[in-house]
Amino acid sequence: MQHVSEILDFIPADSIKFLLVTLFSLLIGMEQRRHHLDETEESLFGTDRTFTLIGILGYILYVLDPKNLVPFLFGAVVIGVLLAIYYYQKMHIHNRFGMTSLVIALITYCLAPLIYTQPNWLVILIIVVVLVITEMKETLFKLSRKFDNDEFITLAKFLAVAGVVLPLLPDTSISNDINISPYKFWLAIVVVSCISYVSYILKKFVFPNSGIILTGILGGLYSSTATTIILARKSNEFNESNKVATAIILATTMMYLRIFLLAFIFNKSIAFQLIPPFLVFIVVTIAIAIYSYKFHTGIVTEPSKSISINSNSNPLEFKTALVFAGLFILFGLITGMVNNNYGTAGINALSFIVGVTDIDPFILNLFQSKWNIDNAVLATAVLNAVTSNNLLKMIYGLSFGNTSIRKPLIIGFSVLIVLGLLMAFVIHL
Repeated sequence: MQHVSEILDFIPADSIKFLLVTLFSLLIGMEQRRHHLDETEESLFGTDRTFTLIGILGYILYVLDPKNLVPFLFGAVVIGVLLAIYYYQKMHIHNRFGMTSLVIALITYCLAPLIYTQPNWLVILIIVVVLVITEMKETLFKLSRKFDNDEFITLAKFLAVAGVVLPLLPDTSISNDINISPYKFWLAIVVVSCISYVSYILKKFVFPNSGIILTGILGGLYSSTATTIILARKSNEFNESNKVATAIILATTMMYLRIFLLAFIFNKSIAFQLIPPFLVFIVVTIAIAIYSYKFHTGIVTEPSKSISINSNSNPLEFKTALVFAGLFILFGLITGMVNNNYGTAGINALSFIVGVTDIDPFILNLFQSKWNIDNAVLATAVLNAVTSNNLLKMIYGLSFGNTSIRKPLIIGFSVLIVLGLLMAFVIHL
């Protein structure tokens, strides 16, 4: 490496940049030729040689006056006029309206100032994106057809509340009773929505025909409780109940990952305390899932009416955000009141009670709280809430599911509940 560095020191920097412009322009041109293999030469603006020469022209005109850019800008106007003439003829002669090649030609012309003024990683990233986007035409077309208008509107709203509203909110406590700032409150909504939305997108667009087990894994990122109910109902129509039970257990595995991710974002000290017990939980749940899949069998003789597994609504819907916001404020008030009046014992008792609801708002209040509570107490409360939620999921699974999945669910969740109580006791010591 040292010899290579010494050799490069003898090569003028301008020569290296010229070679980079030529190489990148040639790559783009070769991709254009490959992309238009089935088209006649007369219908093309140009391919490998044309794009390479456009890049070289941009380099020459840029280095002539890199400060004022007069030659470079004049060349851009000329290139733009030529591209406009070509596009006009393309519309009238060939009745085609695509502008991708023209835009790529302009990007190629701009390579020289990019290489001179921007870091190498950014230039390479631009080249990679250009090549990939050009080749993904059909894929992007198929993907866009899967989106409906409501999803784009919902995503636009989310981008607004995450990128516009969030930075404008103050980071001071709302009141003495709600010891959370508007910024932290809104950030919690944004983060939870993001995690849920990733699961939603993966399920709908990447794995639209996923099986029962993959549905459990993806659904666990969204909501392990909701996924447990859906899969338990689904067990009434499958003769492979081992897969249903496995999927329910794996949904709980993803719950631990989701909670740890939230802890790492909002309170790293608690996150580090949760690493040992959560690692144990994850290993145990995976072991239980493997046992359920390999050694448990069950047969359903009378399948019921089909229930769609993909019943999760869009997690970025405004209604979902409002429910979460209401629960977040409610748990903030209750947690503060319980802490002031009953201290550690009250927090531990409350953590068991909230397990029968959505535990994310309560847990996020703990992660962001400024109350004078030891981290060990907060970590214990998280484990208690998770244990209580596991008990609720077991009840849901037994209530809604087929009798064939009861045994693995009882065994699996009983182990997790006992393990959760032990872990909480150890951390509390």
